Amino acid sequence: MASTMQPQELIDSAVVDPEGNKLGKVGNVYLADATHQPEWITVKTGLFGTKESFVPLSGAHTDRDGIHVQVGKESVSDAPRIDADGHLSPEESTELYRHYGLPVPRNSADGRTDRGKAAMGKREQRDDRSMTRSEERLNVGTEQVETGHVRLRKYVVTEEQQVTVPVRREEVRVEREPITRGDGRAAEIGEAEQDVILHAEKPVVRKETVPVERARLRTETVSDEQTVAGKVRKEQFEVTEDDRKNRRP
Repeated sequence: MASTMQPQELIDSAVVDPEGNKLGKVGNVYLADATHQPEWITVKTGLFGTKESFVPLSGAHTDRDGIHVQVGKESVSDAPRIDADGHLSPEESTELYRHYGLPVPRNSADGRTDRGKAAMGKREQRDDRSMTRSEERLNVGTEQVETGHVRLRKYVVTEEQQVTVPVRREEVRVEREPITRGDGRAAEIGEAEQDVILHAEKPVVRKETVPVERARLRTETVSDEQTVAGKVRKEQFEVTEDDRKNRRP
């Protein structure tokens, strides 16, 4: 780790393994007594980050993605479960180093590991731990789609029509009037005839084409309401408490 990195800057940073897998976020930072530099971090894992696993910072570096450590995701998941209570005993420290395959330096004076002793130093922890709950929501809008095709056309049909037309005709009537004597005409006996031409009206049918109606297609917008439904997901908070009686000493 860079010596200029401050422990408080590591809190809540993302932790990434050599394969690029995100392990979680930093929960606690453990400092060496001798150098006061970060030696161990705990990574919050499990549901809602309720569990913390110890991860060594040996060979780690930081960039914009977070802290890149030299141990893999499986090793962190299988790491010994040790309470992140601000103190690592020599036995716990040795167990962690052996789990990660790291050398355990020996101190000839007291038989404790130098790193184990350093790991019992300070712990930087942010007291205010928060978690954001998210949920999905339906954002409903409208879009215009084609729903049909309407065509206007005209065609010819034949139908029978009946029209009553008044007609006139001529008829012959014989009018008679008496002749009185003394009109000066002489009477003769003989045959005679007289012709009269009679006339009558008859219906005459002619066809003509006339415009009677005009039609056109136009569109108009009407408003209506439709109910839409969809499934959305949302997160819920759940707090679980570990039974410390079942933990290893």
